[in-house]
Amino acid sequence: MNLLPAIDIRAYAGSSPAKLKSDFLVDGLFVRGKATFSYWETDRTVLGGIVPTTRPLTLPCPKELAATYFNERRETGVINIGGAGAVEVDGARYDLARYDCLYIGRGAQQVVFHSTEKGRPAHFYLLSYPAHTAYPTQHVKHADAPGVSLGSATDKNSRVLYKYIHPAGVKSCQLVMGLTMIQTGSKWNTMPPHTHLRRSEVYLYFDLPPTGFVKHYVGRPDGIRNLRLRNRQAVLSPPWSIHCGAGSVHYSFIWGMGGENQEFADMDPVDPALIR
Repeated sequence: MNLLPAIDIRAYAGSSPAKLKSDFLVDGLFVRGKATFSYWETDRTVLGGIVPTTRPLTLPCPKELAATYFNERRETGVINIGGAGAVEVDGARYDLARYDCLYIGRGAQQVVFHSTEKGRPAHFYLLSYPAHTAYPTQHVKHADAPGVSLGSATDKNSRVLYKYIHPAGVKSCQLVMGLTMIQTGSKWNTMPPHTHLRRSEVYLYFDLPPTGFVKHYVGRPDGIRNLRLRNRQAVLSPPWSIHCGAGSVHYSFIWGMGGENQEFADMDPVDPALIR
């Protein structure tokens, strides 16, 4: 388990490029044949990547959680961004196609991940937060999820947003999760930017070719910095930071939030004219 400290707003402005990358960017989540995790102190967030190949992988319980099993006091969202796969939760099997989501409630004891497509392993992205009660495990098929069109081609921010885990969809304690696909010809996501002090957020960028990248902006509106993210890299967004990005090519990203408010529209907009 890679331990990630909370990002100090007072030290942020003076951070070197290397320190900025160390604080905000999470790399190396997806390793063939392994389950890899990072623990971010903010909202006690756990993010991870699970890539089963020739054999299934059982969800381990890192010692840092001080639990008997991973979901003993947690809820978990899983989205598959690779080949076809399956997840078994206490004996119940859920087949996850590419872009499908699985919510795993508090109390699920045995979780096993499988790749089911020959020559193309599943890549399961995991996001988890503490949970105060148990909600049932639920599978959300991307093919059945209604997409919401946002932005415009004129503003170069045309995108389709899919909400999976949220108050009007799959119920959870604090996890809100979904994915957004940037449309051809557009590059911006979440523009104009915003903050939300009631919760933190994590982005995972994917569907990028080897030469593609996203320039992701972080920091206070009056002093933003940027990071260059490649395929399947994640970026942390503390509550005080804006988060938005522009890609060099077409891309998609998974967003996930945890904190005291689950309302998707709970955002504090930032006037682009005030960004420095």
